[in-house]
Amino acid sequence: MITEIVYSPRFLEHDQEMHPERATRLEAIMSEIQKSPIINKLKIQEPAPLGEETIFSVHSHEMVNLVKSLSETGGWIDFDTYVCKGSYEIARLAAGGVTQLAMDVLSDKAQNGFALVRPPGHHATHNTSMGFCLFNNVALAANALAGEGKKVLIFDHDVHHGNGTQEIFYARKDVLYQSFHLSPHYPGTGSIDEIGEGEGSGYTVNAPLPRGAGDKTISALLDEIFIPIAKQFKPDLIIVSAGFDSHYLDPLGGLKLTLGGFAEIIEKLQSVQSKLLCSLEGGYNLEMLGKLVLTEIRVMLGEKTSYGEKVDEIDASDIIKKIKKIAGEYWD
Repeated sequence: MITEIVYSPRFLEHDQEMHPERATRLEAIMSEIQKSPIINKLKIQEPAPLGEETIFSVHSHEMVNLVKSLSETGGWIDFDTYVCKGSYEIARLAAGGVTQLAMDVLSDKAQNGFALVRPPGHHATHNTSMGFCLFNNVALAANALAGEGKKVLIFDHDVHHGNGTQEIFYARKDVLYQSFHLSPHYPGTGSIDEIGEGEGSGYTVNAPLPRGAGDKTISALLDEIFIPIAKQFKPDLIIVSAGFDSHYLDPLGGLKLTLGGFAEIIEKLQSVQSKLLCSLEGGYNLEMLGKLVLTEIRVMLGEKTSYGEKVDEIDASDIIKKIKKIAGEYWD
């Protein structure tokens, strides 16, 4: 069994000192991997940049050209989304890495894997780079697979709703988008009644959670909603938008997941489809980020680990009942 890690040191060149989404995030992750014996079980793969025409299959020319233009000198797209000199090529490399990993897993060159890419992507819509994200790495990979007739489940465990991913696939039934996230919170989307439109109705499943919800709520969501729907969908591949800012110690968070909670997500998703990959999204506690990524990689490798984290969390069972009622109109 091969677990593939996609990484390039070029991802560190997209950087803005003191910004939450900065190069030290990836440095912390790679440091944790390199000092762990687990590195001997991993295949580290350098990515290739995604072609511009492929990016246009998901994003508008105006959006791509803005990133390309700003990338010549550096600048800001909005108050929290920066572009460095060279960021356009680095963003193409990130998108290419996730798509490459998806193709490798689908073709059995790897059983599963983790794309350690920057900048992240799940807030990038068809027309707009936003929320630290330039291009939507996960959406580009899923769209490429869907173009080959494959069904893709995107599972998003970032504390922020993946508005860009949702928008891109909102009217489609070849990609199932499932997300839990803090609400109210940036970017203000992801309510339970956002369920898709047209032939995509029912193929978006959102679980907006109150501040303080944690492992118990996520476990119930998986058992009662996300996993049963995923099994009915029968995806050819699962892509996880792996945001770790839903960990209870994250400075930009508000949910209370622990290491064990993240491990349970991957374990239960693998029960649906073993062909699975993760793509790095958020997560800003530099002391925890590497440990969180390693936790999910260990699950992919089939390792059993005990987790010592315990944290008080609120009861959010009422929202589960509401989501089940809505989802029940489309799924058994």
